[in-house]
Amino acid sequence: MADPVDPTPYTDLNAVLQELVGAVRGVFAEELVGVYLQGSFAVGDFDRDSDADFIVVLEDESADADVSNLRAAYGGVFDLPNPWAKHLEGSFLPQGLLRDGRRAGEPVWYFDHGRREIERSAHCNTLVVRSTLRQHGICLVGPSPASLIDPVPVTALRAEMRETAICWGREILAAPDRWANRFYQGFIVLNYSRILRDLHAGEVGSKRVGAKWMKRRDPRFAGLIDRAWAPRCNPVVSVREPADTDEYQHTLEFLRYVMSECERFHAARHQVPRDGP
Repeated sequence: MADPVDPTPYTDLNAVLQELVGAVRGVFAEELVGVYLQGSFAVGDFDRDSDADFIVVLEDESADADVSNLRAAYGGVFDLPNPWAKHLEGSFLPQGLLRDGRRAGEPVWYFDHGRREIERSAHCNTLVVRSTLRQHGICLVGPSPASLIDPVPVTALRAEMRETAICWGREILAAPDRWANRFYQGFIVLNYSRILRDLHAGEVGSKRVGAKWMKRRDPRFAGLIDRAWAPRCNPVVSVREPADTDEYQHTLEFLRYVMSECERFHAARHQVPRDGP
């Protein structure tokens, strides 16, 4: 396995990623297939406030047996005196599961952003992540990610996007106070902008692309989108700060609008012509 040179423009992030690869190799040895960046760094639309989203691909389910060693190894990376060490987020997927898109949604071992504890989550086990990784993934070590993932059908990708938009939106609207902080207020706006754009495009894009597209589509929400983008900051801090009440209500209005547009798009594409006049 040959390591690439400078996977990102940030020297300090590259140093952390090198430590991550070394830690994973130390735990899994020959069971390791590859380590990859996906998310904003993969699609090329990132900045110093972006998360570094990674995927570790393994030969089989060996992560289950090595979870204590993995926790300790990742903790060593997390504790590095480097701010990027707190901005990693990623999952460990057996290669058989990664290749088979029908297994999307199964929980795998996952490290959340800003946390050193490992948990079981389906967060990265999605068709969106597969599509991003296959088309844009940055290899830190291992074979090309395209060789590990079957093509994701556009119909399946769109179905997952719509389901995510509707299910998460209903969860937010059922308990809005749970999400009423500065981080999630902006996160909801930017992610739902991206979801609707990607649904129409039939491909995975970035938050920035989604924001620009949404502002053109419906200028009513341009100010809300600009304000969501402008204060992007450390989520570990902003998730503890309450959202502005009026801005959050506008965000919920935007959320309802995007959910209805997702349903409208789905209905238009699946409309069955009626017989007769």
